[in-house]
Amino acid sequence: MKVHLKALGCRLNQSEVDSLARQFLAHGHSLTDAPAEADLMVVNTCAVTQEAVRSSRQSIHRLHRANPQARIAVTGCYAHLAPESVRRMAGVAHVVDNYAKEALLSIVTGEPLAAVQPFDLEPLARQALIGAGGRTRAFLKVQDGCDRHCTFCITRVARGKGRSRPIADVVAEAQMLSAHGYQELVLTGVHLGSYGHDLGQPEALVHLLRALLQETSVPRLRLSSLEPWDLPRALFALWEDRRLCRHLHLPLQSGCDATLRRMARRTTQAAFRALIAEVRAIMPDAAIATDVIVGFPGESDKEFAISYAFIEEMDFAALHVFRYSPREGTPAARMPHQVPEAVKRARAEKLLALSQQCSRRFAERFIGQKRPVLWEAISGATEHGFINNGYTDNFLRVRCVVPHVLSNLLTDVQLEALAEDGALLGALEAAQLAQIDTSTR
Repeated sequence: MKVHLKALGCRLNQSEVDSLARQFLAHGHSLTDAPAEADLMVVNTCAVTQEAVRSSRQSIHRLHRANPQARIAVTGCYAHLAPESVRRMAGVAHVVDNYAKEALLSIVTGEPLAAVQPFDLEPLARQALIGAGGRTRAFLKVQDGCDRHCTFCITRVARGKGRSRPIADVVAEAQMLSAHGYQELVLTGVHLGSYGHDLGQPEALVHLLRALLQETSVPRLRLSSLEPWDLPRALFALWEDRRLCRHLHLPLQSGCDATLRRMARRTTQAAFRALIAEVRAIMPDAAIATDVIVGFPGESDKEFAISYAFIEEMDFAALHVFRYSPREGTPAARMPHQVPEAVKRARAEKLLALSQQCSRRFAERFIGQKRPVLWEAISGATEHGFINNGYTDNFLRVRCVVPHVLSNLLTDVQLEALAEDGALLGALEAAQLAQIDTSTR
């Protein structure tokens, strides 16, 4: 078959789609980026917000319109939470919940799978081949599920209890991905910071990172989202190895203690402020990003003002702003004093404007410096060469025009200016270009 794969939502969903890609390839099928060419289309859906649910449904509708003859298999959190609703959608032939996702290929093809791993029953065949698409960065799933009870979140219901992959399995997959040319691995999970807790090993994440740094040659390791209370101090010493990217995503959700208590978040202004100060003391160049929810039930104008002031004080490198969306089955959906949508939109717009200011200010700090950049894609060409795009270790977006396609190369780049779209404009030294020219002949 020709198979089209689509991931919505989080990096974990992308990691799972990459795993499915390897499974399909290992079983003799081919992958296509064009839905119109596919015999089967697989959608890994998201349901973290009502907007995510709408996006999931819209994606399924668009795929069916693009190719009415193809079968559609729907999995992921939306399929898990609302299987009957998904099953009624045009073109949907298979609905596979999160617990059966590991057997999706067998379900849709009838083909038996290889032996399975005890972690989450994902087939060993997933290690046979990398997914298509020519990515330079791979998402490496190390953990699934969550045991926390944040009052706004439905993911715990959709993903189940926290469970962790053995370190040896993660290292083996990392070695395979590195051998296939990936220059960066991003560790992902529903609740990454709880890695190993289900095994009675509260500092297992540190041991995992140490093993990856010692037993693989991958040039870059990056952490995805970590809850602020899950950052072990023993991790700080590992940043002495420059292969561990100086980039942290620490979801705050609100900068107001009263709102945080209603959210059942295990942090406060004081605790978060102290953590950020510690991180910046050892890594002044670290990019610290966060998530913020506006319009949580009971968030008054005063609470939002407190939250905004604290977020401004923290001076994040980037903000991911979400309007609160009631999810049936969560405590927050039953809370009084739900905030009107118009108020949520206004607050979100204010924070997004702050985010743009913070991101530009963070990027401007590095003008005139030299940083390592992993080149990922080409966005066009000019009379002077190809427009190469990539990211620094601290996740600054960089653009550079040179006569070569730099994709999947890691080079030092002089950062010279900041473009209107927020990308830093970089330049390579003549000696570097000459070396690249020689190696590509």
